[in-house]
Amino acid sequence: MNIFGWSAVLWWGYFGNTEEMPFGHPFMCGKDAQDRGNTLRVSLYVRKRCTRQRKYPPGIPLCAEKMHKIEERRTAGAGKIMKYIETFREGERINAIFLCKYKQSAVTRNGKPYENVILQDKTGTVDAKIWDPDSQGIESFETLDYISVVGDITSFQGTLQMNIKRVRKAQPGEYTEADYLPVSSRNIAEMYTELKGYISTVKNPYLQKLLAAFFLEDEAFAKRFCSHSAAKSVHHGFVGGLLEHTLSVTRLCAMFCEQYSILNHDLLLTAAMFHDIGKLDELSDFPANDYTDEGQLLGHIMIGTEQVGACIRTIPGFPKKLENELKHCILAHHGELEFGSPKKPALVEAVALHFADNIDAKMETLKEAFANVPEGNTEWLGYNRLMESNIRKTGK
Repeated sequence: MNIFGWSAVLWWGYFGNTEEMPFGHPFMCGKDAQDRGNTLRVSLYVRKRCTRQRKYPPGIPLCAEKMHKIEERRTAGAGKIMKYIETFREGERINAIFLCKYKQSAVTRNGKPYENVILQDKTGTVDAKIWDPDSQGIESFETLDYISVVGDITSFQGTLQMNIKRVRKAQPGEYTEADYLPVSSRNIAEMYTELKGYISTVKNPYLQKLLAAFFLEDEAFAKRFCSHSAAKSVHHGFVGGLLEHTLSVTRLCAMFCEQYSILNHDLLLTAAMFHDIGKLDELSDFPANDYTDEGQLLGHIMIGTEQVGACIRTIPGFPKKLENELKHCILAHHGELEFGSPKKPALVEAVALHFADNIDAKMETLKEAFANVPEGNTEWLGYNRLMESNIRKTGK
């Protein structure tokens, strides 16, 4: 049979016997050749027929850059290797599927339209730009769509971002949703076991009964609590984030109690474990992880206080003064009226809870801000809203 009657595609690194092609191999070209430290999965494409548009002689190996359309259509289910955001390096060309977390049209100073996009997978997010949204290869998509993207990784003010060249909506079967939900780096079951362990250190029978009603006896609550985020975007905005943040705050409060005998251990630890439970209803579940109508109108501080109060009313003889003190700690844990607390801290336990919450939120904010900053980079990253300051990493 004539060679023009055959069409064959050999994929190294995807199917069957894999071979890694070292950097500098003569098949490498274009941006693929610039991906230092990566291996190239090259396609040997034997043309079924030569066309006027692309006159590639039969049997000539095409570089991966020429084969992007074929590779772009490969599905994750069929073996496409996932390129996670946390592994991005400046200068790389990325061809992968991501969750569009955010999309907004904007205009440059010169009046040229462009798109601001935030891409997400389970390892984090990256800012992206579509500088020419009306160009060929830029197909329509919306927020929370899974999209197949081809783009270049650049650096802006010390932070990586992507310049999107081509984009289309991914089709069902091309992705697994679990790959795109950011998840705590810590073991969720172990964290919850540790958190429950603090309940046994609370000796007040009323507070212990209150804690048990939520964290030990309510399986539906426990499941939601372990899978929820602590914020939309500022800190701990990932699966298990609410649990991780609550555990960190509870740990800090336990440490405060060891250092400062003035603190009521049982009241402070109970308040620490309850302080953010309202976020279960303030924020929607993943992948949206956005503010609900209840969250917009009431906020997690008020929601959580009401939930605790409702449970207290089911516990016979719960002391009214203790109820008010616990509610005050929850209401005041943001510390200031302008930060959403309806009351400023008036009890020493409320002060301690506020500081513990603030410490963990800011440490996590910095951790996340520095996550995509290359090692050794000490460039200033710009103004951070939560820190109210320009920030950068420290040098070694």
